Amino acid sequence: MALSGLPAALGSGRSKSNQYLTVALFALGSLLGLAGTTWALMQPQAPFLMLPWALPWGQFTVAIDPLSAFFLLLVFSLPLLGAVYSLGYWKQADHPENGRRLGLFYGLLVAAMAMVVMARDAVLFLLVWEIMAVAAYFAASVEDGREEVRQAGWVYLVATHVGTLFLLTMFALWHRMTGSFALELSGNVSVKTAGLIFLFSLVGFGFKAGLMPLHVWLPGAHANAPSHVSALMSGVMLKMGIYGLLRMTALLPFCQPWWGTTLLVVGGGSALLGIAFAMGQRDLKRILAYSSIENIGIIAMGLGIALLGKAYALPALTLLGLGGALYHVWNHGLFKSLLFLNSGAIIHATGTRDIEAMGGLSKRMPQAALLFTVGAVAISALPPLNGFAGEWLIYMGMFGTLSSPGVPNLALAAIAAVVLAMVGALALAVFVRLSSVVFLGSPRSSAGSQAHDVHGAMKGPMVLLALLCLLLGLWPSLVAPLLDGAVRAWAPGMAFDRTLPQLVPQQWISWMGLGLLFLLGLGYVWYRTSVRKRGAVAGRPTWDCGYGQPKATMQYTGASLGQFMVKLFAFALAPSASPVRIRMPFPKTTRFDAAVVDRVLERWVLPLLARANRILPRVYIFQQGQTHVYVLYVVIFTALLFFLGFSGVVR
Repeated sequence: MALSGLPAALGSGRSKSNQYLTVALFALGSLLGLAGTTWALMQPQAPFLMLPWALPWGQFTVAIDPLSAFFLLLVFSLPLLGAVYSLGYWKQADHPENGRRLGLFYGLLVAAMAMVVMARDAVLFLLVWEIMAVAAYFAASVEDGREEVRQAGWVYLVATHVGTLFLLTMFALWHRMTGSFALELSGNVSVKTAGLIFLFSLVGFGFKAGLMPLHVWLPGAHANAPSHVSALMSGVMLKMGIYGLLRMTALLPFCQPWWGTTLLVVGGGSALLGIAFAMGQRDLKRILAYSSIENIGIIAMGLGIALLGKAYALPALTLLGLGGALYHVWNHGLFKSLLFLNSGAIIHATGTRDIEAMGGLSKRMPQAALLFTVGAVAISALPPLNGFAGEWLIYMGMFGTLSSPGVPNLALAAIAAVVLAMVGALALAVFVRLSSVVFLGSPRSSAGSQAHDVHGAMKGPMVLLALLCLLLGLWPSLVAPLLDGAVRAWAPGMAFDRTLPQLVPQQWISWMGLGLLFLLGLGYVWYRTSVRKRGAVAGRPTWDCGYGQPKATMQYTGASLGQFMVKLFAFALAPSASPVRIRMPFPKTTRFDAAVVDRVLERWVLPLLARANRILPRVYIFQQGQTHVYVLYVVIFTALLFFLGFSGVVR
C-alpha cells in the first residue's frame, strides 16, 4: 500500500491507466489489510511480530490487539472509498502536474497510519508518526501554486512538529521510568511521572486530533486539500491522535481522576466552540472542518467518562464512556467522509467553496442534495442514523455517574451532558443553515448555472457511506462485540461483569429507527399519490413582500441565518463587521461584510510565525555553515539532557 502510487509516478502524468493502476494496487493493499485485521480478531491472543533492526534504540515490534484492530478497520476501509472517488474527482489527465504525487503520498499516508496503530515500540512509533505527518503535508498541499495552500501547509507542518516535540518528551519520560522503549504495560511509573506523561500525550496527540486550542492547522488544511484528502484527514487521520491518547493511558499502571476531568473540560470546550465557529463560516469546507473539531471534542468527552470510570474502578462507566467514544470514532469517520466527498462534488460542479455564491442546487444536483441530507442528519445525531446511536452511549455514561453518589468529580460528568445537548442543538442549526443556503432557494450567482449531479466513480463511494450510516444507526448491536473487545484491551485489569448490550439494550433503537423509516415512506407515498390526483399544479410566485421584481440577492444569506448564534458566542468568536452608515435620504450602493476569524490562528499563531520568519534569518550565530559548530550544538544538548536526567529533575 505504501508504494501503490510508485509505479504510476514513474509513468506519464496524463495517463489514465496509471491512475487506475495506482487505485488497483491501493485497493489490493486495503483488502489484504482488512483480511489480516479480521484474522487477527479471531485469534485468542493478539498476534505480534518482533524483528531486529540496525537502529541503536528500540526494535521493530508490531502487534494487533482488539483496540488496534478497531482503528485498523477504519484505516483500511475509508481511504479505499476515497481512492475510488478520486478516479472521477481528481483525474490524472486533468492534473498532470500533481496527480501522480497525490496518488503516491495518499498511499504512503494510509500505510503510515496503519503502522502507527500497530507499533509497539516508541522509536518505531515516532518514525511512522513522522512519515504520516510529512505524507499528509504533501497530499494536502498538492496545489502549492496557490498562496493560501502554501500558508495552510506551513501552519500544519509547524503545528504537527510542535506536537511531535511533546511526544518526544513523553517517550523520554517513559524510557526513564521503564528502562525500555517497548510500549507494554509497566508498573514502574510513579504517580508524578504518570501525570506528566498524560499531560504531554494530551498536548502531543491533541495537536493531531485537533482539540482546541491546538486546532490551528486543521481548518486551513482541510479547506485547501483535495476533498478526498480532506475526508481522509478528518475521517481517519484525526483519530490517530485519539488512538495515541488511548494507547498511552492504557499503558500506564493506574489512572487519576483529574485526567478524566481534564478531558471532559477540554472536550466540552472543543465541541462547543468548534460548532460555534462553524456557524460563522461561509467556506463550505471550513464549516465541515470546524465540525470535525466539535466531533473530536465529543469523542474526548466520552474518553473522559471512561477515565473517571477507570480511576474509581467503575466498569459500567468505563464501558459506556469508551464504548460511546469508539463508536463515535467510526460514526464520525463515515458521515464526515460522506460530507467531505459531497462537498467535493459540489465544488467540482460550481467552481467555488463560498456558500453565499450557491443556492438552488437541489434542482440541478438532486442526488447530491439527498446524500448531503443523509450526512447532515447523521452528524446532527438524529435518528435513525448512526450519529444518534453513538452519542446515546455517551449520554448514558454521563447520566450513569448520577448512580454513584459520594464519588467526587462525577457531578461534572452529569453537567457535561448539558453541554453535549447544547452541542447537538447547535450542530442541527449549523447543518440546517448549510443545507438551506446551498441547496434551497434560487441561485445566488452564476456559480451553479453549469452544475451537474454526481455520477460514476464519485457517486458510488458516497452511496455506500450513506448506507453504512443507515446500517449502523438501525443496528448498533452489529459493532457491540468490537466495542467490548476494544474496551477490555484498553483496561485489561478491570473486571467487566456485563457487556455493552447488557448495559444498554439497543433493540429499541432498531425498532424506533425502522418505525421512523416506515412513517417517512408512508408520507412520501401519500405525497406522490396526492400530487397525481391533483394533477399538475400551475406555478405561482411566492409572496413578494411588496417587491415588484424580487431578486436572488433578497434571499436570506448564510450570515443572516447564523447571525443570532454568532452574537451569542461573540465573547469567543469575536466577529468583525464593516459598519454601514446611512447619511442621506437616497444613499449610494454600499456593501456590508461580516466575518468570523479564528482568533488563535489569526491573532497569535500567524503573527508569531511572521515575526519568527523576520528574526531567525538574522540570528547568524546559530547558522555558521560549519560542521564542527553543529556537532558542538549536539554535544551541548546531549550534555543538557544528561544533566536533567542525573540531577533528578524527573523522577
